[in-house]
Amino acid sequence: MTGVAHGGRVSSAERSSGLDKHIPGDSSMWFFVIGDLLIFGAYFVAYMYYRGQQPALFLESQARLNLDIGAANTLVLLTSSLFVALGTSAARDGKTSDGLRLFGIALALGAVFPVLKLFEYVPEIVAGITPGTNLFFMYYFVMTGLHLCHVMLGLAILSFVIRDLRGPAAPKISFVETAATYWHMVDVLWLVLFALLYVMR
Repeated sequence: MTGVAHGGRVSSAERSSGLDKHIPGDSSMWFFVIGDLLIFGAYFVAYMYYRGQQPALFLESQARLNLDIGAANTLVLLTSSLFVALGTSAARDGKTSDGLRLFGIALALGAVFPVLKLFEYVPEIVAGITPGTNLFFMYYFVMTGLHLCHVMLGLAILSFVIRDLRGPAAPKISFVETAATYWHMVDVLWLVLFALLYVMR
């Protein structure tokens, strides 16, 4: 109740004493996150099934992916999520200027992801590798393409958070938390994709 009375702000003392028990962000975002995870989960299960049916084809195709770019994008998203978490914590504590700076760094790092993905996609497509090449690349392009759309949406959401933090009024903490929830989901999805598509042998 204290957090509500202060416009969504909860002090460090309240959090440390265990009074802040709320689920961060808007409940509708959590429904979206759970639904999205279920959809991607279905893709993951189907991918694993067909990989088991055609292991040689999947291994041969997997070897054509650029592991360095995949690893770099993983580092980019992990670091971006760290700054989002730090920015959310700063915003909760009323340190708006720190939150603005941290979310700005998170946005800049996140924007690197689609650029690197472009450097990965273009050579593959030029080499004639498309979703129609084989079953592996169908799943690769569909899953990473859907994830890329999620990243672009996430970047737009982070931009709105930055705009809110820059405003004259106190930022809406629930919106900051909602944006952070979405961005962390994007990160988790990529970690699974990176493991399945690039690393697993």
